[in-house]
Parts: sequence; structure tokens; C-alpha cells
Amino acid sequence: MNVKAIMRATLGAALVVAAACGYADELNMRVGVTEVSESVYGLHMLILYICCGIGVIVFGAMAYSIYHHRKSRGAVAAKFHENTRLEIFWTVIPTFILVGMAIPATQVLIKMYDTGGEDMTVEVRGYQWKWQYKYLDENRNNTLSFFSSLATSQDEIHNKAIKGEHYLLEVDNPLVVPTGKKVRLLVTANDVIHSWWVPDFGVKRDAIPGILNDIWFIADEPGIYRGQCTELCGKDHGFMPVVVRVVPEDEYRDWYSAQSAAYTEREAMARQTFSPDELMTMGEQVYTKVCSTCHQANGQGLPPVFPAISGSPVATGPRDAHIAAVYNGRPGTAMQAFSAQLNAAELAAVIHYQRNALGNSVGDVTQPVDILNWAAAQ
Repeated sequence: MNVKAIMRATLGAALVVAAACGYADELNMRVGVTEVSESVYGLHMLILYICCGIGVIVFGAMAYSIYHHRKSRGAVAAKFHENTRLEIFWTVIPTFILVGMAIPATQVLIKMYDTGGEDMTVEVRGYQWKWQYKYLDENRNNTLSFFSSLATSQDEIHNKAIKGEHYLLEVDNPLVVPTGKKVRLLVTANDVIHSWWVPDFGVKRDAIPGILNDIWFIADEPGIYRGQCTELCGKDHGFMPVVVRVVPEDEYRDWYSAQSAAYTEREAMARQTFSPDELMTMGEQVYTKVCSTCHQANGQGLPPVFPAISGSPVATGPRDAHIAAVYNGRPGTAMQAFSAQLNAAELAAVIHYQRNALGNSVGDVTQPVDILNWAAAQ
């Protein structure tokens, strides 16, 4: 083989190795954008290299032994019962390896759980199948709270439209935080176990009803970072994305002021009176956002787990029983309580819509004051 052939073969092998490394990098853990994510990635690669080194030594020794001590070469197996030195060797060496791996792993874990010294705190509460974010700031008079739900259209989900770039990873209201600030998240759940996860932050924590878990992150680079619920939490588990928007501090303050004003205005809606047409319009919006996933857009439901709204004895029966079902949910069923998710105006609108649309025509009108009066009487 001439020099040119050798060079071509070497170059070809190098290109194959480079392509393989590039493909492997796509499958590897993300480096992320936070100090914790970088530490987790560094720990991951360190342990991976150690495991690869052990694999090379172990399988290399096995291959050497199998080849050089095969029967065809006249090798005869040694017969011995025990070897104290060898047993000590293969006990002590792995112990030192494990201790060497445990030290950096412990350092990373300590860093991950160091939630003190936070600049802001946000409560994250999981619902089937959405997230609630509540900004807990003692220096502000109003506590900002909102729900973050899947924004991917039903047409995309049911293959009636082309799937977008961020299919099933887009929400209507993302969590917004400022750059360079230590954000502490208090993670819990309202119904079943969920799990809040953003790969680029290197954070993941289970959301368990009745328990508060906390995590933290500092994101220095503005951008939109996406994740998902990583706990199997029900039939729409795959429709529960996490989206965090990191913005400069000035932009964050402007956003917070605007959201606080909108939140105050939304809460004031509970004291208003609406026309039937306004209730129908608002009710359809609320139904599409929070009810249609289970009861379907046409109100036919998915019996027996998700009963139909059309012709339902609840939606066409006494209004107080209908209010109770939506307000408190149905324990032991998939019907969750919406008292914490919707204000009085939204509850009134969606109840009015269910009673006078989707094939139902009860004819009564439900106002926010009716919801407030019913709740006060309980």
C-alpha cells in the first residue's frame, strides 16, 4: 500500500470517527445555561470517562486472556480455590474508584440543594394538566399568580394541521424570570404527582401533593427554555410542557407591572355583571382552554372516564349541583376542582356556556355573583 492510499484511509477513518462523535454529541446530555447544569454535565462526562476506562481495561484483559490462553494453543486452565491477594486487590481498587466518583458527585449534589440566598421565590403547583406559578414576594402588595397551559392547537394534535416547530412544547403563559437572579422554586402539586423539569437549567424536582420540594437556578443568558412534566400523571401527561422566558431585569420589571395590573383587573371581573352573549363568548374560551381536552370540543366526552356535557344530567339539571361539580370537582374521578384555577367570572361563564351550548339549552343565566353567593353559603 502506497503513502497516498494510507493517507486516504487515515483521512477516511478520521472522518468516520468525527461523524460518529458528532452524532454521539447530539444524543449526549445538554451542557445547559446555568452553573448547576454545567456541573451536572461535567460530572456526567467524568463518570462516563471513568466507566469507559474501566470497560477498556476489563474487556481488554478478557480479550487478551481468551486469545492467548485458548485451547488450540495448548493452554491448560489453572486449578486453584482462592487467592487472598487477588481478592484484596479487586476489593480495594473498586472501593477507591467509587470513593473517587462519590466526591465530585457529592459536591454537585450539595450545590444543587443549596437553595439559600435567593433573590426571588416562585411557587410551582402542578395540576392535571397544567402548571400554576405564584410569585411570592414580600415586598409587593399583590401576589401575582397565573396558570400555564399547553398552547399547541388541537388541529396539530389530531393531525389536521402541520405541526409547529415547538409542537407540545409551547404554552400560553410562560414563567418569566430576570437574568442573573437566583430563582428559588417551591414545587408541589394539587392532585397527583408531577415533575417540573427544564434540561437547560439542570433542574428537575417532583411535585407531590402535600409536600414542598425546592430547587433553584440562575440563568444569565436571555432566551426561552423548554421542558416537560417527567412524571406519568395521567392520560394527557405529554401535554404538560414547561416554558421559562428569561429576560433582562428592566424588561422583567415592566412585564411584572403589566401582569400585576392584568391580574388585578381579572380579579375585579368577579364583581361585574355580564350579558348572556358576553358570558357565552367568555365561556367558550374557558371551555376550550380547560374543559375540551377531557369532554371534547363538541361536548361528547370520552365515556365512561370523561362523561359528555351534551345532555348531561348535571349540565341540564339544578344549577347549584352544576356549580358544585365544577367548583369542587368529583373526588375519586378525573373531574378536578376548578375553584383555584378560575375566578368567579370564568366559572360563571363556563357554567353558562355548558348549560346553553353543546346541544344544551337550559335558558338560565349564571353571573359571577351567583358563584360567590353559592360559595359563601357552603
